[in-house]
Amino acid sequence: MRTNRVIHVIGCHAEGEVGDVIVGGVLPPPGATMYDKMRALEADDGLRRLLLCEPRGSVARHLNLVTPPTRPDCDAGVIIMEPTEYVPMSGSNVMCTATVLLETGMVAMREPETVLMLETPGGPVRIRAQCRDGRCGSVEITNVPSFVDRLDAPLEVAGHGTIRVDIAYGGMFYASVDAAALGFAIAPDEARDLAVLGEKIRLACRERYDSVHPENPGIRGVSIVQFAGRFDGPGTVSRNTCIVAPGRSDRSPTGTGTCARMAILAERGLMRPGDSLIHESIIGSRFTGRILSETEVGGRPAIVATIAGRAWITGSFDYFLDPTDPYPRGYVVGDTWGVTGTTGQ
Repeated sequence: MRTNRVIHVIGCHAEGEVGDVIVGGVLPPPGATMYDKMRALEADDGLRRLLLCEPRGSVARHLNLVTPPTRPDCDAGVIIMEPTEYVPMSGSNVMCTATVLLETGMVAMREPETVLMLETPGGPVRIRAQCRDGRCGSVEITNVPSFVDRLDAPLEVAGHGTIRVDIAYGGMFYASVDAAALGFAIAPDEARDLAVLGEKIRLACRERYDSVHPENPGIRGVSIVQFAGRFDGPGTVSRNTCIVAPGRSDRSPTGTGTCARMAILAERGLMRPGDSLIHESIIGSRFTGRILSETEVGGRPAIVATIAGRAWITGSFDYFLDPTDPYPRGYVVGDTWGVTGTTGQ
């Protein structure tokens, strides 16, 4: 065996969605903030492609690089890599990262509850982990503020005419559509059709609407399309699925998507501080979201919300790169790599 790289990864999933965590073999990228570090890593993109693309990875995987924080009030930093982009914040990925940090001892675990701060490119998030017998049983994240960009926006989608979308930020921008109005029950056997239509909607949104974060213009454009099920009021279960580019259903209920949806429901007067939403995924796993308070982001009304769920470590892996390997940046093939078959937006 020959290798000119050894990268150590802890496998993990949060309520079904894979969010593996890189804990060794990679030096922190340069940058004064975690957002700067994310952009520095993105500029090369070799790490993401090596581990996410075939032959080492798959479209069903996310990666999280643990780094030292740049802020004195945070315990660790994380850069989140998804199949087509680097995102400012992701609930399932942060659940995985927090679980790995605590269960491997990178951050000291305190029972029955450990509180830590994690610096994401979208801002710091507070973690409350319920711990017992060396195990992280659940993770509650106080997310970055979430807000509505626009409601009931008309969108022309080829083959479907004009549909209405709500666009909101929960850590990245989501376009939310009424699943039932488009003929979906959000069942596993609909997954391929949901993925195809979700990608059509995402690309149409990115062309039609320039959604921009008012405090960081580098965060812009719809990343994910959410098919939202019926909402029967606070505290009830509502089904949803989020189509992760380049076209597949998130196996978890989607943490930042839950926050984006709560921002939409709050804007419509259907939720308020203290109310909760139990979000169910296409495979039946659940996150619980709760609105803590109201705030503002760049002069826009916003909410501060929490997302709670569980994550499980699945294994420990060392990845090698033989100097003669012809695929140091991996490759993608359209039969397995989502709908659009691309590694970029």
